[in-house]
Amino acid sequence: MNNGKWTLPLLIALFTLFTLSAFPATAEVYKHVDKNGNVTFSDEPQSGSEEVKVRPVTTITLPKMRDIEAQQQRAKQTEQDNPEPYDRVAFTTPENNAAFWSGGGDVEFQVSSSPGLRQGHRFEVDLDGQPVGQNPGGTFTVRNMDRGTHNASVFVVDAQGQRVQSGNSITFTVHRPSVINRNRNN
Repeated sequence: MNNGKWTLPLLIALFTLFTLSAFPATAEVYKHVDKNGNVTFSDEPQSGSEEVKVRPVTTITLPKMRDIEAQQQRAKQTEQDNPEPYDRVAFTTPENNAAFWSGGGDVEFQVSSSPGLRQGHRFEVDLDGQPVGQNPGGTFTVRNMDRGTHNASVFVVDAQGQRVQSGNSITFTVHRPSVINRNRNN
């Protein structure tokens, strides 16, 4: 194609093709060959013409732009309602299977996620099956914890407080003075 020389005729031909394909062919088509061998097609019969059987034209209906935009909006809403899961939701302290002294029984938990928390999400920590609290900062302190072995779990909750993802669970042991032993020393 030389610098657009064929562009206009090509566009006209394509427009004609698409326009004709948009309407079903319901009229008859007749072929006529004159005495010089020239072939013409018409929708009106002439003497000596023969009817041509035309196959139905396959048409494709393109979706409307508003339907495409509505579908994209629904997909975006679904993504917001069900976001991709976090790669990691975990305790950073204490470590799993840790054992440590805590004279007053205070234990600090630190949790994090990768990627960081999404808008409206918070961390929730459970200790021995009971919720400790929720916050977006990732630091939780439990005071006067009994000595012994405990289990902790972390979750991500949405703005309505529903758990959207579970993180890891840890087991740890708190060592602290016994109240019984303290009374015997007095």
